[in-house]
Amino acid sequence: MQCPYCAKEQNKVIDTRESDVTIRRRRECISCGRRFTTYERIAQTGLMVIKQDGRREAFDRQKLMSGIIKACAKRPVPMQAIESIVDGIEMELHTLAKSEVDSQRIGQLLMERLRVLDDVAYVRFASVYRRFADLDSLAIEIQRLKEKKQREAEERLQVKMAI
Repeated sequence: MQCPYCAKEQNKVIDTRESDVTIRRRRECISCGRRFTTYERIAQTGLMVIKQDGRREAFDRQKLMSGIIKACAKRPVPMQAIESIVDGIEMELHTLAKSEVDSQRIGQLLMERLRVLDDVAYVRFASVYRRFADLDSLAIEIQRLKEKKQREAEERLQVKMAI
């Protein structure tokens, strides 16, 4: 493992943390003494994404991450939450045990998670993903989001009152 600061290959692992999908290692360079983090992922079998126009391309974790980061730009969303969403979607896609998945399925999984994470990020992503034709279409989607949030809040209140 090469140090990103001095490019030397001598370093030591200070801390290791495991999750379902990744292993996070905190490392310290022996040469310059600076610390950096590395992530290890289990190599998955190739997953192909079927695009809306019928093209097929390899699943790209970074492309998914980039889309989420754009939707969450200037929002109080921690990077760890974004990485968690990407990890969850990637894990769910691999548990489908299919070699191909529709891009629409990935978009739906992402929208479900963004709706819970941040309303503005959800609307931003939905506006690109669903290609709203006009302002009225966008307003209808925002109204649906408000109604769904209201129903969820009422359901949580009923659960609390039942307890």
